[in-house]
Amino acid sequence: MTGTGEPSRAAAPRRVPPRPLPVAVDTMGGDHAPGEIVAGAVEAVREHGVRLVLVGQAARIRRELDRYGYVGKIPIVHADEALDMGEGALASWRKPRSSIAIACHLIRQGRASALVSAGSTAGVVATSRLRLKGQQGVMRPAIAVTLPTRPRPTILLDAGATADVKPETLVQFAALGTAYAQILLGPDRPTVGLLNIGAEPGKGNKLTKRAHELLAGGSHGIEFAGNVEGHDLLRGRVDVIVADGFTGNVALKTMEGTIGTAFTEIRDAMTSSAAARMGALLQRRRLQDLRDRLDPDTYGGGVLLGLNGTVVIAHGASRARAITSACELAHRLAAGRIVERIREQVAATRTSRFGRWTHGERDGADRPEERPPEKPPEGPPPPREPAGDTVPDRKEPPAAP
Repeated sequence: MTGTGEPSRAAAPRRVPPRPLPVAVDTMGGDHAPGEIVAGAVEAVREHGVRLVLVGQAARIRRELDRYGYVGKIPIVHADEALDMGEGALASWRKPRSSIAIACHLIRQGRASALVSAGSTAGVVATSRLRLKGQQGVMRPAIAVTLPTRPRPTILLDAGATADVKPETLVQFAALGTAYAQILLGPDRPTVGLLNIGAEPGKGNKLTKRAHELLAGGSHGIEFAGNVEGHDLLRGRVDVIVADGFTGNVALKTMEGTIGTAFTEIRDAMTSSAAARMGALLQRRRLQDLRDRLDPDTYGGGVLLGLNGTVVIAHGASRARAITSACELAHRLAAGRIVERIREQVAATRTSRFGRWTHGERDGADRPEERPPEKPPEGPPPPREPAGDTVPDRKEPPAAP
């Protein structure tokens, strides 16, 4: 009893969200695999507490882990094959037991929450689409990248997953980007802009004009702010910028090249004389902050949205720091339930006036020429790891999941 005569009530126990499953790391993808990949993974575990499972050639992974005294501390799942950096989308069919394919199987089996790979973008996208499949109602996947704007970053998608799209697909990209920005940036209703050649509604080609009409017409959960131009990419005018994969990829690489050239010119200017070097020394903290903010390794890589699983694609030349950031990003998205958020966002869009074109038009159903063979070599699931750090190889292929 309390002093007021009211019966005392025990405080309701605080509900703790479930801990996300481990992130599967493709240790064989990238220009500096597996050394830099394993080094970044160890850092993610040691400094940030991210749960990981390393996928690749077990003997090579174990040798790298031994350098850091981490043998037995991070689980290993063996993969017979690896996609080369020069291989394209067809490699997903040729190598059904690649490290990327095995990592996707771990996600499908509920043994991993996400995939991190620095392998060939075409190979990662193709293998992930084949193994994880597109979410119900999602027409095409999109790669979302983070731009270093102020006061907070901006999300750009698509950065290269789907080059040829329809206006309706751009509207759905806005829904994918909205769900992603809610987790990464925090706002409940992120603002969305359409990348175009002019700010006026009538500017652009047939694709962007029609997409603008659809977005401006209203859709549940999408806060459309109008067109944005190329010079707005780094101004932070909106939270999400939408483009087709061809335009988005060209814009992204142009911006990266410009930033790289600008830093080279600044470095040359800062070291051109004794006075310039003294000025650079006095400003070294601000220069370092600027470099960190513009360094793509800080953001971990792009995220392939729209599949039944979270896929983070790091740059092929990624070093350990970039892999650590990619692992942190994958863990954060898994904890934020990005797949469920996208499912809810797409469902909200389908109940809007666009419902008639979002049903039954996913993963190339409207493009017969892009369909895969009738019976793809699905590949066997990975063997389950024992209590130790690794999984023995299995020669006989079990039934595909």
